[in-house]
Amino acid sequence: MTCQFFRALRGLVFLVLAAAASVAVAGVSLVAPAHAQEPALRGGTLRVAILTDMTNFDPQQFSAVNFHLIKNLYDSLIEYTPEGEAVPSLATAWQIAPDNQSVRVTLRDDVSFASGAKLTSADVAATLAKAADPGRGKNVYATMSIVTNWTTPDDRTIVIHFKAPAPQRQITDLLQFTMPIEAAGIASVETVPAGTGAYMLDSRAVGQGLRLRANPHYWRQGQPVTEAVDFTIFSDDVSASAALESDAVDIIYGSSARSAVRLQDVGYQVLRGPGPLVQVFRINSTRAPFTNPSFRQAFNYLMDREGMLRVGYAGLGEVAALPWAPASPAFDATYADEFAYNLDKAKELLAASGLTPAEQSDWKMLVGGDDEPTIVVSQILQSALAEVGIDIELDILQGAEYTEALLAGDFDATFGAVGNVQKFPSRVATNSIYRVVNNPVLKDPHPDYVAAIERVNTTSDPAEVKAAYDNLNRVLVTDAFAIPTNSYDTGLIVASPRVGGLALDIDNLFVARMAGFQ
Repeated sequence: MTCQFFRALRGLVFLVLAAAASVAVAGVSLVAPAHAQEPALRGGTLRVAILTDMTNFDPQQFSAVNFHLIKNLYDSLIEYTPEGEAVPSLATAWQIAPDNQSVRVTLRDDVSFASGAKLTSADVAATLAKAADPGRGKNVYATMSIVTNWTTPDDRTIVIHFKAPAPQRQITDLLQFTMPIEAAGIASVETVPAGTGAYMLDSRAVGQGLRLRANPHYWRQGQPVTEAVDFTIFSDDVSASAALESDAVDIIYGSSARSAVRLQDVGYQVLRGPGPLVQVFRINSTRAPFTNPSFRQAFNYLMDREGMLRVGYAGLGEVAALPWAPASPAFDATYADEFAYNLDKAKELLAASGLTPAEQSDWKMLVGGDDEPTIVVSQILQSALAEVGIDIELDILQGAEYTEALLAGDFDATFGAVGNVQKFPSRVATNSIYRVVNNPVLKDPHPDYVAAIERVNTTSDPAEVKAAYDNLNRVLVTDAFAIPTNSYDTGLIVASPRVGGLALDIDNLFVARMAGFQ
């Protein structure tokens, strides 16, 4: 497409949703969200459209394809509000030691697993043991890196010890990420769920969907509201939207931004959560011309973030010059203004790089051809580059071919989303481009970035925490090996106006237990 066309695209105005985020949290002393207490909500079967099949029932397999199930089959020790405040769930209390080297967790005494067995500290201990095992811990294994061991003084208490003083938010992230699995069910949890959640598995048809039924042992009074949840897999967003409009389903979980905008405009509800992804321009700084710091830094100003958000994501999200969601303690909105789209500043840095025009154009942009928004934002950047005299090709790959190149770091530069951006800041290092060890792209990550992550991980004094976050943020824009552009919603919910009590948790996982019909 031509530069003129993309300059026109930047002028397009799309409808921006103002749907408020909501999070499912509850505990002994907490009041549930007002909509969840409305007596008008009634039960029945909630019909949910999804776009991909699940992987397995292990809550430690924290993959997006399982997000519709995890918080319906399992509960966490604690939860977060949309603002990132830790609140009780299966744990009634948690006491962090004065030296920040342990946390004492007290469990509720009225919780049972779907099997009917009572939750005890032994189940939590068995869950932690699985998480700490590199062969079994899956996505939770990295979070367990701060843990040295644990003890269970009694059936309701577990004390978790850390290798060194750990920051408070890193500790609460661990507790929020810990979803107890019944000890007797750990060996078979991939095929048979074993949680304390509001629902339990009723049936599954591989590639078609599954059905959950209400857990008769559930500990939250009056929940779940509905007796069953039916998940049906649709081949694409268009067919899922058609099913919602024909009243064949009540909810779409994982809708696209553009479909959500259209459907809200004709009367459907849209729910956005506090746990978005952030689109990031990933730079392989081991390859020329990106070995040049000034050349990389120019990309901070080459991103037409407003245009990318409007055109690629229908305005759903926020512009971002840092890889954080607002719930992250490292979030700093001023960076979006400081590094706003500015071709003059970009030209200054390009000139300071000392690279010739030919050298500046000697690379390709890898593009995932299966994701329309990624194609659009790649083309917008290509247009901006052309305006400063850099002409590059888009190397568009499909499916597994693109994924293999992305995960292996076999690219010059590419757009790719990152997650864990609303949690403790060093959790961003779970994403390949941000890893401080075993980084498939950078191999040996930038030393000042590694040091900044280490400083965040080891700073527990509240008086020094903000300085550690500020240092990390400045290093990110200076090293400039990953340039964020905007946040966008994962797990976006579009629902019939007949449905009430919908919620997404801090990770944008679907929470059905408060949902019912009006």
